[in-house]
Amino acid sequence: MLLASPGTIGGALRSADLSDRKILAPDAEVRLGDVVAGTSLKVDRDRLAGRSILVATSDQMTAALALIELDGLARRIVLSPPDLRPEHLPTVIADAEVDTIVSDRDPVEFGGLGVSLIARCGLPPAAYEGDAAPEQTTEWVLLTSGTTGAPKMVVHTLAGLTGAIDASPPDDQSTVWATFYDIRRYGGLQIFFRAMLGNSSLVLSQAGESTVDHLHRLAAAGVTHISGTPSHWRKTLMCTTASEIAPRYIRLSGEIADQAVLNALRDAYPKAEIGHAYASTEAGVGFAVDDGLEGFPASLLDHSGNGVEMKVVDDCLRIRSTRAASRYLGQNAERLVDDDGFIDTGDMVERRDDRYYFVGRRGGIINVGGLKVHPEEVEAVINRHHDVRMSLVRARKSPIMGAIVVADVVLNDDVAVPGNGGQETDGLKDEIIHLCRGALPQHKVPATVRFVPALDMTAAGKLARNNA
Repeated sequence: MLLASPGTIGGALRSADLSDRKILAPDAEVRLGDVVAGTSLKVDRDRLAGRSILVATSDQMTAALALIELDGLARRIVLSPPDLRPEHLPTVIADAEVDTIVSDRDPVEFGGLGVSLIARCGLPPAAYEGDAAPEQTTEWVLLTSGTTGAPKMVVHTLAGLTGAIDASPPDDQSTVWATFYDIRRYGGLQIFFRAMLGNSSLVLSQAGESTVDHLHRLAAAGVTHISGTPSHWRKTLMCTTASEIAPRYIRLSGEIADQAVLNALRDAYPKAEIGHAYASTEAGVGFAVDDGLEGFPASLLDHSGNGVEMKVVDDCLRIRSTRAASRYLGQNAERLVDDDGFIDTGDMVERRDDRYYFVGRRGGIINVGGLKVHPEEVEAVINRHHDVRMSLVRARKSPIMGAIVVADVVLNDDVAVPGNGGQETDGLKDEIIHLCRGALPQHKVPATVRFVPALDMTAAGKLARNNA
């Protein structure tokens, strides 16, 4: 069943059989039974009731425990992602009317911000013997990623955030969720809710942890369900320890899932169910695709269901949904929806036969002599090459064309390419360019291909683009 109105996270946990369910991090492990029976807050709960609270912790574990306690207690929870720049903090506090900060960090860090209460939190949870505070509906405020200025703040309810979650009782096999995301971002928060409301354990990621170490932890925990961006998964498949995990379910979201990465995951994990979902911080979860193919069936525009409606306007996907955010916060906040209640996602799609394919972001177009190029469309072609693990297409200035298309390419580990060039290198580059010429118009074909050892990723797990 879909969970339309879960009440509160803590309430759902208190009514579940938690037995040996846990939240696990590299240096901490907490039983969910101890979480609901205790408190990680070093302040009386009554003092936090009805407040607008910024959760600004140094790690995900402490954040997870704070979120469970504060939902239904606070008037508003504002999640501070780990990459929030200090100069943006005063704006976030002012626009979200934050009067309380919950953190495991030194309170001195938050001096001079005009916040009336700095509440400490930390591990392990301590026994709580006080009375339960009256429950209220808590607003959840998430910060968007991919902006160069101050992040936008988006207001959700728990019912909307969890509207796509299947809360059916787990089967006979224990479910252990994991995510490469940080739970203080939309994608990670979705997996946090899936685990907490689905009576499952959860393995958290940690910033700076190597892929090898992360996979070792996932294998040791017996992870069955894993979520991440396509870039997360490409990095995983490049790792020799990828074979240590044996997931039953793999979920991709946050970026375009091209056919190359879907096929690679199918080859690596033949027993896993593999799906990719479309979601955004503003629009919520739009839909999930589990047929093993990139893109999505055109029929979803007419029969999306579950409170979600979609349409394509000027080649851009728009969504109207009960799972969407209600508004932006801030004195100069822009309007979230159009006159018909649809959110313009900014994601461009192209229909081919009975299926739509994502081709890129509207703001990421490369202009080549007046002709448009979506980098993601070119990357999808390059990634089809059997020696390529991942690629990044970008613009290079040209005095004649304005810009030309160039590509940085990461090869599979078993491909030996001389570091200083040579016939082997040139031959492989020619193959990639030939592949592009066979699938793309000439203006979209990369003028040059460069082999690189790795590609930068953002804190949200996406390829770092100039427009991101």
